[in-house]
Amino acid sequence: MLPYQTLLRFDRQLPIPLAQQLSAALMGLIKQGLVPAGTKLPGTRTLAGLLHVHRETVACAFEELAAQGWLTVQPARAAVVSRHLPEVKAQPLVPLPVGIAAQAGFTFERGNPVPVSTPAPALTLDEGSPDGRLAPLAALARNYRRASQHLATPVARLGYGDPNGTPRLRQQLARYLRATRGVPAEPEHIFTTRGSIMGLHLLAQLVLAPGDAVVVAERSYRAAEDIFQQAGARLHRVGLDSQGLVVDEVATLCQRQRVRLLYLTPHHHFPTTVTLSAARRMQLLALAEAHDFIIVEDDYDFDYHYDGSPILPLASADRRGRVLYLGSLSKALAPAIRLGYIVAPPDVIAALAPLRRLVDRQGDVLLEEAVAELLAEGEFTRHLKRARRHYHQRRNLACQVLRAEVAEWFTFTVPAGGLAIWGQFQPMVDLPQLAAHCRQLGLGMSDGTRYNVEGVGDGSVRLGFASLTPEEWTRSISLLKQALQKLYAG
Repeated sequence: MLPYQTLLRFDRQLPIPLAQQLSAALMGLIKQGLVPAGTKLPGTRTLAGLLHVHRETVACAFEELAAQGWLTVQPARAAVVSRHLPEVKAQPLVPLPVGIAAQAGFTFERGNPVPVSTPAPALTLDEGSPDGRLAPLAALARNYRRASQHLATPVARLGYGDPNGTPRLRQQLARYLRATRGVPAEPEHIFTTRGSIMGLHLLAQLVLAPGDAVVVAERSYRAAEDIFQQAGARLHRVGLDSQGLVVDEVATLCQRQRVRLLYLTPHHHFPTTVTLSAARRMQLLALAEAHDFIIVEDDYDFDYHYDGSPILPLASADRRGRVLYLGSLSKALAPAIRLGYIVAPPDVIAALAPLRRLVDRQGDVLLEEAVAELLAEGEFTRHLKRARRHYHQRRNLACQVLRAEVAEWFTFTVPAGGLAIWGQFQPMVDLPQLAAHCRQLGLGMSDGTRYNVEGVGDGSVRLGFASLTPEEWTRSISLLKQALQKLYAG
């Protein structure tokens, strides 16, 4: 008889039941050819004694293997390895693996996605995230509870909802966009998503084909670029200046070849924070009509403008159905609250739902209803007013501290709005080296590589101030200064 007590091992620290471990181990012995077809196994009592387990554990394992066709089990007879299994040649004895394989047993295309963020230090100069501590969580929790009670009624039954988003949220968003941005949206023009990234992905799947030309700025939002490239598009970069995207370069490109789509973040360009002038916005709308291309307007932080009045989106002046407008409630509330939206003509909205259903049957109905109530009762607007005041103060302090502490190494322009500062370190500063040293001190910051132009870095970086309190920002810049002095003083 085989030394089953040696070949069949258990890890009693695992949460996996012993019967399941035993069936997997026996299956492994059969696959290795160590227990060939037709072999009689020891009785349940005998094997249980050898393995120091309960007899019922062995019986359960045998039943599972019999159900899968590995064993033949008959009353009052020994369990037998099925004779209908394919012949397996004996393999050298190796320890049976525990758990999932370390890597896939097949090849696949990994693509070139934006790296997933590693756990950040407590102090991080991010790319411009809102401070979730300012979110109206009490009101949101109250509305969530009300929505749960309402949707759990016999009529609603917490069933499947509209892939386009709940009617109430789309109604409230339409009202909000008309009042704040001049976008003449009705509920049938709105499609809700789990953040703007999902919106970009769905739009790329809908309107792009392999080989299509997509225009982006020379520095642009990396996640959007990756989405377009994954759809097979070819990226064409045009310049930026103090008035935003250089529209004359777009016009020149359109003369040379057909452009399918232009992507831009006009209100506060990502990453440079510059605002696209009103004149250039009108030029772009005219170009889109003349050359038959789509404009995807990602208006991710329209709500945060501090100096003067914000310029209305291109979507507010679009009457030809050329602009697909993206917004994010995650920027207005908190990154963990995944809600975004697309504003588009009704035929585009209708075409998005089947695409969404391939990956996500619908959004979070409870969250959508809770946020709709925030909008309806005015709490969303009051929150934005409070948050805008905080972020305006934090921007001013951030600029003041940067000038006082690191002006020797870092220059920047005060942003008119948004949640981050765009600036440039002196040529002497090796930004990846600086970021690595800051992390050792407990400060997270970008190494600048995602802002490189054609793979070449120039020390430019985006420093988010909104997610940090004044005390946290002051401490962060103190650590940044400490790292700069350590590496580059003298």
